[in-house]
Amino acid sequence: MANVEHGGRMSGAFGAGTAQEAKARLKVARVGLWTVAAVLAVRQVAVVLGTPRGERLTDLETWVGTNGVLHVNGSLYDSTRFTGTPFAGLVLKPLTRAAQQALGWSWTFGTLLLVVALGLIAARALPKPVTRRSSLLAAPVAISLLMLSLPVRNTLYLGQTSIIPVLLVLLGCFAVRGERTSGALIGLGAALQPTLLLFAPLLWFTGRRRAAVSTAGTFAVCTALAWAAMPHDSYTYWVHHLAGTGLGGKADDHANQSLHGALLRLGLSGPLEIGLLFVLGTAVAVLGLRRALRYAHDGQLLLAVAVTGCVAVAVSPTSWQHQLLWVLLAVVGRVGRRASDRYVWPVAVVLLMTLPARMMLPNMGALEPLRDNLVLLAALGAAICVPFLSRTSPHYRAPIPTEYARPVSTRWKHVPLLPFLRRVLTRPNLLLELLLIRVTYAAYAQVRLAATGDSSTAGRVTAEHHGDQILAVERLLHIDVERWVNHAVAGVGWLRGFFDFYYESFHFVFPLGVLGVLYWRRPVDYRWARSVLGFTTFAALIGFWLYPLAPPRLMPHLGIIDTVHGVQDFSKPDYGTLTALTNQYAAMPSLHFGWSLWCGLTIAILAPKWWMKVLGLLHPLFTVSAIVATGNHWVLDAAGGAAVVGVGFGLAHLFQGPRPLVTAAAVSSAPAPETVRTPS
Repeated sequence: MANVEHGGRMSGAFGAGTAQEAKARLKVARVGLWTVAAVLAVRQVAVVLGTPRGERLTDLETWVGTNGVLHVNGSLYDSTRFTGTPFAGLVLKPLTRAAQQALGWSWTFGTLLLVVALGLIAARALPKPVTRRSSLLAAPVAISLLMLSLPVRNTLYLGQTSIIPVLLVLLGCFAVRGERTSGALIGLGAALQPTLLLFAPLLWFTGRRRAAVSTAGTFAVCTALAWAAMPHDSYTYWVHHLAGTGLGGKADDHANQSLHGALLRLGLSGPLEIGLLFVLGTAVAVLGLRRALRYAHDGQLLLAVAVTGCVAVAVSPTSWQHQLLWVLLAVVGRVGRRASDRYVWPVAVVLLMTLPARMMLPNMGALEPLRDNLVLLAALGAAICVPFLSRTSPHYRAPIPTEYARPVSTRWKHVPLLPFLRRVLTRPNLLLELLLIRVTYAAYAQVRLAATGDSSTAGRVTAEHHGDQILAVERLLHIDVERWVNHAVAGVGWLRGFFDFYYESFHFVFPLGVLGVLYWRRPVDYRWARSVLGFTTFAALIGFWLYPLAPPRLMPHLGIIDTVHGVQDFSKPDYGTLTALTNQYAAMPSLHFGWSLWCGLTIAILAPKWWMKVLGLLHPLFTVSAIVATGNHWVLDAAGGAAVVGVGFGLAHLFQGPRPLVTAAAVSSAPAPETVRTPS
């Protein structure tokens, strides 16, 4: 994991050298970012259009397809499949004649253009002053984040219209001239998504009263027009369903990230839930709008718009996943006085809006209420809690700088390859570290699960064939001791119990313990050790992918006793391939041994006393004994684990340079030339 909190001007990347060199690098960066945005756009379109017809654009098909609700003669809401306002139904009615064309390329590319427009407007709306580098790079970064976000991906896949109200509001606030036109656009968005009427108070109290009146007037006209054209549908939506409540999926579904959905998921219902929803919704609306007004008066209008949108997400009866773009826009707020804290909020929001909730929090019962409402919590945080900095704060543009160690000279000219990843002397932000560690481990688990890529008999045959290859090599080297060690240990009860416990318990405890001690006592060395562990794990994933390998306990003809998992039924053709927990064919290299060796070497290098070094090196010794004795790994798997650890140390040295021989405790006593302070 890179040191993302460096902050500052990234002098090693853009600020160094002449102005001409900086300009050239900026141009390269801009071209690269636009290329990334284009690739992401092409990929999203390819995913949608590559999906078989009938499985893509399902919501749009529900509305305007051959059997869609907009074709029926009765009410739009008879089946509760249509979740839009009556005005939305009135607007979509003409599309039914061109449904076949709209359900294909034109609708998808039209939505894509709306996303691009949204990113361009958001980039232009950044609070001033904006540096030239930020202004040039903001647009491709904004479009890329939108393309990666779950709301946009769901909108493209389902064929939803939820981007249109957001775009209308941004157009009204930042793109068009004239308050009446601005208010008309926002009112049109509110006619499609009623909770956007919350923008009318924001306009009124920021002095744009004509725009506020125009917003309310446009909403009223559009709603009245729909009521005149479809009175029964309008009564059903506004009165019977209370502005859409109960339409679409079940309100307690995890996809509904509103206060109403959260209260239902917590088991509340009836008058108690309605009363509590009214009280909480009113409090969130009042507090959120007050904060939005404060940021608008401060010159951060985009943040004020995002905060108001987050209020709308929270108080809406239903806020489905494709309607949550307002939370992503809140990434523009600046939080934290130190440069090392500045990236916590944006990183958290981006990860939350691009990754499934299960990757953010582990699958534990105690964390289930948090995991089920993560996006809602982020919206509430942006609306009423997160302490965004005012532009008048001295830390808004100049956070407390990060301290760097002096670069260590090397014998090789091109080491380090990434000089901007300089050695930071201060302790990293704990919340950011925990967040990145969790997401990185979740990604590791997903890649490990997908490494075999096949749960059929062929996947098992390949892994067992590789097992025979490993056994043949070990016999050639006379190190095929797995069966002998396994049976010897299995016959001694206390020894079997010890190795089973060691195998199951210390795989994660030791690495996390080492990282925790280094974080608290040796922050400079923590960063170095963390990078080594990350490179080691990445190299191991490549091994899992390229060489799926059955462990000895899953080789039926060897007679290995599975001391940890018990007797296995080898008649099952898909046994041991891709399970719900782990890929049991990810044996080469052994990360059990690799992580333990990393722990031992790290302790041996950094521990101040010799007996600590010895105790640290005992851990990989016990681990290699446990993985062989329990039948979970071959001896050569341990050799593979040692190899990826070597790769980890080598890559950390290559990309970041040698480990600096300076600790955080020495910062205060070090002379000025030893450290470099980079302002933001």
